[in-house]
Amino acid sequence: MLGFSIIQLVRRMGNKLDQDIRRELIQFYRPFRKVPCFLHRPIERVKKKAKRLPIIIEFEDHTFDYGLNDVKKAKGKTLKEFPSISCCSANLSIENIEHLLNNCNHIKKVYYDREVTTLLDTASPSINADQLKQSGLTGDGVTIAVVDTGIYPHADLEGRIIGFQDFINNRTEAYDDNGHGTHCAGDAAGSGASSQGKYQGPAPEADLVGVKVLNKMGSGSLSTIIAGIEWCIQNQSRFNIDVLSLSIGSNATQSADDDPVVKVVNRAWDNGMVVCAAAGNSGPSSQTIASPGTSPKVITVGAANDNNTVDRSDDVVAEFSSRGPTIDGITKPDLLTPGVNIVSLRSPRSYIDRTNPMSRVGSNYISLSGTSMATPICAGVVAQLLQNEPRLTPDDVKQRLINACEDLGQAPNVQGHGYLDAGNLI
Repeated sequence: MLGFSIIQLVRRMGNKLDQDIRRELIQFYRPFRKVPCFLHRPIERVKKKAKRLPIIIEFEDHTFDYGLNDVKKAKGKTLKEFPSISCCSANLSIENIEHLLNNCNHIKKVYYDREVTTLLDTASPSINADQLKQSGLTGDGVTIAVVDTGIYPHADLEGRIIGFQDFINNRTEAYDDNGHGTHCAGDAAGSGASSQGKYQGPAPEADLVGVKVLNKMGSGSLSTIIAGIEWCIQNQSRFNIDVLSLSIGSNATQSADDDPVVKVVNRAWDNGMVVCAAAGNSGPSSQTIASPGTSPKVITVGAANDNNTVDRSDDVVAEFSSRGPTIDGITKPDLLTPGVNIVSLRSPRSYIDRTNPMSRVGSNYISLSGTSMATPICAGVVAQLLQNEPRLTPDDVKQRLINACEDLGQAPNVQGHGYLDAGNLI
């Protein structure tokens, strides 16, 4: 019966549909259970034309151009192309999704373009990054791309925001209407100019590129995240991007091999960019590592609680820090850096600034917690290391950081290889 055609499609094409798009298509069918059978055909015809879904389509190897042409014929809205991972995204009617699945032989998999958010829970000296600064390692000559909610041109970043790309509002001047990305930029590379050097990131002379992929509320979609990272790949040489800091994520609902965001961060890694990704804030439960931190390649960063002391003896794994193993059974996170009560840059009148006034520290800073904070701190240490040894590959950098970790006596899926001690890098 025609009213069951979507269910039949899901059954027949199940191997080409991720679980989120399967769920959306089944949800589309459910109202038909209360509709008389003789009305299924006309109602379904109308609903399939009207109902649109945001999707990401992955094509078989070497068929990107052919598959993209098929999608263009389907007249999808907001089409975005991601050639580096042979994918595109579009907003398509269910009728057109059905038509593509039935007639386009180039489609490898269809994913629901689900929500991605900041990984912020409701510092630098404790990892001994200061020892590297005393050796002249400040991130000078290294560029960190902060893929997040944007970057406010704070005094502590003056002259070092060398690029900005906005995938939300298409603005050209650096800004941050949420505040999360600005805090992350300071976690990695704040100079401390507004605090006489007190609140300073590991790499206070590193350059920054802001890539805004999340909106004022700190949320976005898989396709926007992919677009931001794809942009970094395409503009790597233009801005000399060495490090990507990703304090963003979504629930890992599929294997890393089938995750389009993991695919694009892996491509960035293979292109020579060190990717630091947040583990997530769903601890202490196990198997809570967020995507794209599920990637076996990238440096997945969990959060430690330094108890606001430089002394490392009282440092523990933060309760909220996500634990492994990943959905594929891989041990994660890779390491820990501080992520509790981290004081960094404030973006005035941003969403976080207005909703967390008690977290402000003076007029220029704000205190936040999360693996969102731990990740750019790690990225800042990476910038210090690359300043000293610019020929290191991403794999080299990851191994060096792992070797510099201190065992906190926790299980590997809680602490990874341990708590980063940057002093061990030199």
